[in-house]
Amino acid sequence: MLERANTNAGALHGCYGGLLLRYPTDHPVIPWGSTTVLCLPLAVASLQKPEIRLESLKEDIKEFFKISGWEKKLQNAVYSELNVYPLPSHPAAPPEHLKEPLVYMRKAQGSWEKRILKSLNSMCTELSIPLARKRPVGQQKELLNKWNEMGTDEPDLSLFRPVYAPKDFLEVLINLRNPNYENGDSLSFRTHLGLIQVPLKVKDIPDLKECFIELGLNTGQLGIDDSTQVPPELFENEHVRIGQKVLAEQDSAAAQQYIRQGSPTALRAELWALILNISSQPEDILYYEQLKANVIQHDLLVDSLIYKDVKLTASNDDYYFVFEDYLYQVLLCFSRDTSVLGHFAYNSASPPKSYIRGKLGLEEYAVFYPPNDWLGVDHFFKAWPGVIPFHGFSMYVAPLCFLYHEPYKLYQTFREMYVRFFFRLHSISSHPSGIVSLCLLFETLLQTYLPQLFYHLREIGAQPLRISFKWMVRAFSGYLATDQLLLLWDRILGYNSLEILAVLAAAVFAFRAVNLMEVTSLAAAEAVLADLSTLKVMPLLQIFLFATIT
Repeated sequence: MLERANTNAGALHGCYGGLLLRYPTDHPVIPWGSTTVLCLPLAVASLQKPEIRLESLKEDIKEFFKISGWEKKLQNAVYSELNVYPLPSHPAAPPEHLKEPLVYMRKAQGSWEKRILKSLNSMCTELSIPLARKRPVGQQKELLNKWNEMGTDEPDLSLFRPVYAPKDFLEVLINLRNPNYENGDSLSFRTHLGLIQVPLKVKDIPDLKECFIELGLNTGQLGIDDSTQVPPELFENEHVRIGQKVLAEQDSAAAQQYIRQGSPTALRAELWALILNISSQPEDILYYEQLKANVIQHDLLVDSLIYKDVKLTASNDDYYFVFEDYLYQVLLCFSRDTSVLGHFAYNSASPPKSYIRGKLGLEEYAVFYPPNDWLGVDHFFKAWPGVIPFHGFSMYVAPLCFLYHEPYKLYQTFREMYVRFFFRLHSISSHPSGIVSLCLLFETLLQTYLPQLFYHLREIGAQPLRISFKWMVRAFSGYLATDQLLLLWDRILGYNSLEILAVLAAAVFAFRAVNLMEVTSLAAAEAVLADLSTLKVMPLLQIFLFATIT
């Protein structure tokens, strides 16, 4: 029996690859996650059953996966990875091309990283504080006791400053140039009057209509057809029924398609978790507790930056100030999570390195930061540690607090949202969902379809991008009412794209066009667009995309 089981196990390995991972050879390797690891022992154990025959092993395994429920879990895991990892590139392409294919973009990102590195190291030097240190036992006990009440703590943060703000990042993007266009840029590109002067291909209205076809005027939408003026049975009740069926099927692809029309409030948390392939297993809770233990035991420089950002942003927001404790818990754990480093495989940014204390300059003592061994870190090497919070970073987490009340679920969702989407909003790349492309898309839409408004604002020194950039870099968090923001993020998940942020930014300018044509300064234009909390997202998007004459 043992010999037979071993023979079948070998066959299992061969047919498993053929059954579930039969992709083109140039497809990026999909790492085996916990779902795959957990199902393999069950599959191997089933081989010892007498009804399993070698000649029908492949079909037996298929049937086993289907009956046990693992087929759907594996499908969701593979679908999730395909949504995250980049499309196949040329087999001969070097590894850095997976991160960013354009050399000048990679160089610009590297220069930006060096600026942040310099700012952090100078802060360490000025304040005489290390990047990481072990907390004294007394501080550990104190932090553990007030873990759920960290918002009541008032540390002295007056000497700490945000590493950068969105306006600083915008100046870097404005100065971005493709060296191949220095002396002979094309006529069409010279006619672009916006701030972004790099030749990237972006969609126009017909392309966007095709991409966001489910947002059409003839398709039901939550955010419009669930309003009090429309009888709910016309759309909302049926949409809820379908949503419940999607959740019962536990199909990530179906959930992603469904959410393009918006998610019912009661189902949103489960639908987002399904799309992001988040499962609340005991090992997930244990992993969160391990991160929490690292927070308790070790103090990082970024902790003070996180405290500072939350105090300056979410704590002063009418919607989110009540979640201050949650924000500290999630962001402090996030700064210790070395699994986040995996997203650098498809991020134009470089993996962070630091030096072990006392070993500055010795490459063999360079470690990833956050450090796994916690021996102490003196200086950064080549890149910043993990993800450095900029001014407004905590607003990526705040809206999720309305959906998840257990910290570990909140943490999992934020981490997945970050490594799929949010990192692109503060990295320099040519990706269609990258912040450079979003800025160019926004300016192109305004210049093409609202040329008089664009030219007027440009002439008075109120370039539209200087106003809208902060909206896009924070994915509109902190600017829209929470219910409208969640409807917007539904579509980001549904289309697996951030391009809708640029479309909404252009739609806001179109909506306020009459008032903006009357202003005579940047300050006046900013005043017209200062309050977006009364805007309704879906009507704006539909009117701009599908009621615009093209």
